[in-house]
Amino acid sequence: MDRTESLPAQTVPPGVGPTDPGSVLLPGHDVPLGRYTTVRRLLPQRQRRMVGAWCFVDHFGPDDVAERPGMEVPPHPHTGLQTVTWLLDGEILHRDSLGNVQPIRPGQLNVMTSGHGIAHSERSPAAHPPVMHGVQLWVALPDPARAGAADFAHHAELPRWRDGHLDVVLLVGELGGERSQAVVHTPLVGAQLEVRGPAPATVPLRRDFEYGLLAMSGSAEVDGVPFAPGALLYLGAGREDLTLRAAPGSRLLLLGGVPFEEPLVMWWNFVGRSHEEVAAAREDWMAGRRFGTVADDPAPPLPAPALPTTRLKARNRHGGVLG
Repeated sequence: MDRTESLPAQTVPPGVGPTDPGSVLLPGHDVPLGRYTTVRRLLPQRQRRMVGAWCFVDHFGPDDVAERPGMEVPPHPHTGLQTVTWLLDGEILHRDSLGNVQPIRPGQLNVMTSGHGIAHSERSPAAHPPVMHGVQLWVALPDPARAGAADFAHHAELPRWRDGHLDVVLLVGELGGERSQAVVHTPLVGAQLEVRGPAPATVPLRRDFEYGLLAMSGSAEVDGVPFAPGALLYLGAGREDLTLRAAPGSRLLLLGGVPFEEPLVMWWNFVGRSHEEVAAAREDWMAGRRFGTVADDPAPPLPAPALPTTRLKARNRHGGVLG
């Protein structure tokens, strides 16, 4: 997805769980995406920039698109990241500069690895379902994967199981002794948790991971902190398990990973390590170099915005400026 701003403007103070001072509630803020879609951006925020290597979290819908085009994001570039797309409702057609043309529907996963550079577009097909609801996430690539070749994978089948009052779908990484076939480059996890009963549900965690929990539909409560759809609860690290309460039918997205220690410069659709690296990516995109042409998409590519007048600064995962 195209990112229309370099840094979020989140000003809502976070809520803090009474039993765990490491829990921080991050309400999303609305960001227009293309002409017809508005997303709720959960990461990055000033209070919390990353969860493991997860560096961008956008939640969109549920939106009534029966009489609307749905998602319309023209060709745009990426560097230094993976995009992870997961739908609860609707359909999106992915096209990229490797020649892939792939629809994604609920229960399926798209993972695009930008490496040194890739371009793609995302559009709802002309005949699309009446509701669109889902998430798109970015995973920061570590050295040396971020300088490697671009790739794209579509996963129609994913590990699924029932654990007590939870139906679990494992998108990426490992959880509960299961492993997703999706290729990732740092230790992390992404899993949908669908609540099936009224009793509290418990999820096993890793103490060396930090975690966040996104409410996609239905309300939930962890550590005495209630949160509604479109909010992300940052849970910190050092936990062996997670106990949550939620209404039956609620769907939550668990994100986690080993804290990502490499500094990042994140601007527009680029994840790099320095101002010069991001500026070079922008110059290459505007000059038609490096990123290729998106297959079978006649729309003109999105122009990159002008760089800010001040130098882009590398930041650590806490948001501290480096250099």
